[in-house]
Amino acid sequence: MNQERHARAEDLIAQERVEGISTADELWLRQHLADCASCAARASATEQAIRSLRGISVSLPKTLANRTQFRVRMRAQQLRGEPRWRMVYAACGISWAFGAATAPYIWRVLEWTGHRMGLPNIIWELGFGLWWALPAAVVAVIMLMENAGRSSESVWKRQEN
Repeated sequence: MNQERHARAEDLIAQERVEGISTADELWLRQHLADCASCAARASATEQAIRSLRGISVSLPKTLANRTQFRVRMRAQQLRGEPRWRMVYAACGISWAFGAATAPYIWRVLEWTGHRMGLPNIIWELGFGLWWALPAAVVAVIMLMENAGRSSESVWKRQEN
């Protein structure tokens, strides 16, 4: 029974410093510390250790906060960009699959239209090439716009620091 009381007192001493304890537990602890010299000594040693730790000065690099903020921002930007690029990759894959599946039909339609309109073969063949290259051109434009936004953003970040 006595061991349990000492163990409870030790737990409450630690808990009081970290999380706080209820009023009933605080009253019980104060009463126990008044009656038990070993637990009172332990509470006093704990308080002394906490005071000593608070007095220790730890020197940190002056740029630690700036570097940490920069790294957090970079990671957040990375996380924001990943799902978007997955969608672009998925769209490219789907576009390629549909392009490969429909290429013979588009070829025939453009050939038929070109002959009906009396166009030279090179014209409707170039039309087929443009149709085939359109998804890649759209992705290239998106990537150029994305890189342009990043470069102006990095200039802004350099000015901020």
